[in-house]
Amino acid sequence: MSRHYQHDVLVIGSGAAGLTLALTLPAHLRVAVLSKGDLANGSTYWAQGGVAAVLDDTDTIESHVSDTLNAGGGLCREEAVRFTVEHSREAIQWLIEQGVPFTRDDEQDREDGGFEFHLTREGGHSHRRIIHAADATGAAIFNTLLEQTRKRANIELQEQRVAVDLITERKLGLPGQRCVGAYVLNRSSGEVDTYHARFVVLATGGAAKVYLYTSNPDGASGDGIAMAWRAGCRVGNLEFNQFHPTCLYHPQAKSFLITEALRGEGAHLKLPNGERFMERFDERAELAPRDIVARAIDHEMKRLGIDCVYLDISHKPAEFVKSHFPTVHERCLQFGIDITRQPIPVVPAAHYTCGGVAVDRHGCSDVPGLYAIGETSFTGLHGANRMASNSLLECFVYARSAVEHIVSQLDNVAMAPALPAWDASQVTDSDEDVIIAHNWDELRRFMWDYVGIVRTNKRLQRAQHRVRLLLDEIDEFYSNYKVSRDLIELRNLAQVAELMIESAMRRRESRGLHYTLDYPDLLPEARDTILVPPIYAG
Repeated sequence: MSRHYQHDVLVIGSGAAGLTLALTLPAHLRVAVLSKGDLANGSTYWAQGGVAAVLDDTDTIESHVSDTLNAGGGLCREEAVRFTVEHSREAIQWLIEQGVPFTRDDEQDREDGGFEFHLTREGGHSHRRIIHAADATGAAIFNTLLEQTRKRANIELQEQRVAVDLITERKLGLPGQRCVGAYVLNRSSGEVDTYHARFVVLATGGAAKVYLYTSNPDGASGDGIAMAWRAGCRVGNLEFNQFHPTCLYHPQAKSFLITEALRGEGAHLKLPNGERFMERFDERAELAPRDIVARAIDHEMKRLGIDCVYLDISHKPAEFVKSHFPTVHERCLQFGIDITRQPIPVVPAAHYTCGGVAVDRHGCSDVPGLYAIGETSFTGLHGANRMASNSLLECFVYARSAVEHIVSQLDNVAMAPALPAWDASQVTDSDEDVIIAHNWDELRRFMWDYVGIVRTNKRLQRAQHRVRLLLDEIDEFYSNYKVSRDLIELRNLAQVAELMIESAMRRRESRGLHYTLDYPDLLPEARDTILVPPIYAG
């Protein structure tokens, strides 16, 4: 039997953005936070780096803004960058107050202006401004916010809940465009429940699972982007997908990144025959920037038709390797790879979705009552290439800003009339899940081959043809059979894949993370790629 829930605010997603928003809301509001798996299954938990913010006397807001604009390939919206950076310090202070155990700086003569926490520096940043918790910042932040959330009587945490679709006044045949809730699959009961809310927040992360190889957990299936599109929201810059150059290639290894520090300590990238190849692409060889290394590996894999390349540090003393890279050494040993004696099979992996649901500085989408925050959103902060450690910052700043807007609207928004229950009367149980598995695999493979790190018009056209055929098959399946997590995610991923392909076809230049052999040059004017849905709420 399906259930009906009623809340003031429904938060779909339980990562950094979703938990921050829930905790910042006034305590008298009834809040539901949904996770489609276990609470710790999102990308936040696995984030290793840190949070970029202007925190000491030697750094400036102008410097952080300038660094971000430079990294973004001319496409960052300066007002979004400035807004984020100007609110970075108070966001970090809030995290400290919540109890996040950031690594402290015990040095008396600090280079970082006397700030009590250790600050590190990452690619693209001109100053030390990355606050972190050792090399597991995401886990430290997530565990702290989750602990605080569990103390709040007004916040209901629900696991194993998969959002199927948003409920809008338009879909109900009512006047207006407002989002009034969502239909959600309860994986425990198998029923689709109805969630009724005054405000709905999408904090579902990115869509890196659209690619065959990804550093992201299984849940990164673009759910929020796809649901928002179907509800009438514009999306922006979905052609920009960031790839990490070296992810462990092994049938049993899921989403394990091989740190770039190995290359920093002298590891060589090699072809299966042992030949080094990076010198042919950049004079810095293995020390070239991330996007150049990823493109070089991709080029060699496509040229030779090979499944991976190899990262070799076995020429270094074994004790040096073990002491500097204990985690990588131990993890690779689990898969029968002794990195002190043999090379590591690696492939580039989809890492971050720079585009998303178009929003303003409060996270407001085109649909009234619907917000998108974190990796789900397109704020203009990242432009054509995300700078390291700005993504977590965006989660906190925009979650807190969305709360300000929600609070300002409380007196103006009443609960909508009763919502109809999910209608499953015309569907049956599927006995053909192999179809879903096959379509899933096909989608991720052709997206990797045709819409990956290096693109061409012909590849994009082939991908567009294939994804449209897939969407027709998926829609037929969706109309006739009961929903499951796999079917919901496949439907969403295929939709986001189509949007990524369309965005890539519209950009007739190479800029940032979008590199095409047919248009290798940069156009003089930088423009965002904004797609408008057939049913536009704007």
